[in-house]
This record gives sequence, C-alpha cells and structure tokens, in this order.
Amino acid sequence: MAILRADELRGMSIEELREKMADLKRELLKERASKAVAGAPSNPGRVREIKRTIARILTIMNEKKRNTA
Repeated sequence: MAILRADELRGMSIEELREKMADLKRELLKERASKAVAGAPSNPGRVREIKRTIARILTIMNEKKRNTA
C-alpha cells in the first residue's frame, strides 16, 4: 500500500479512513511478524511509514469529528 498524504486522506469519509487504518494495521502486524521470524525486515523503513500513516489517519479522523460536532 502506498503512503497516503494528508490532502488525500482529508478527501475521504470517516468510514473510508477506518478501512484504510484497518488495512494498515494488518500490514503492520505482518511486518512485525516477519521481523520476529526472519530477524531482519525486508524493508526496515516500511514499519515507520505505516506507523506514521496510521497516526496521520487518526489525526484527520479527530479533526473531522471536531468539525462536525
């Protein structure tokens, strides 16, 4: 999955953001599992990218919730 920028995420609905976050969490779990089994991740920067994108999604979801309330 490609890295999602903030402007791309702001164009999505809350439900779409939840789906993307679930996909990213699954991907992060797979990366962590492969690291545990193999010892060294195939792409070490990928875990960091995934974690940052999840944080970006959570931030935008909170912004959207505050703007609607």
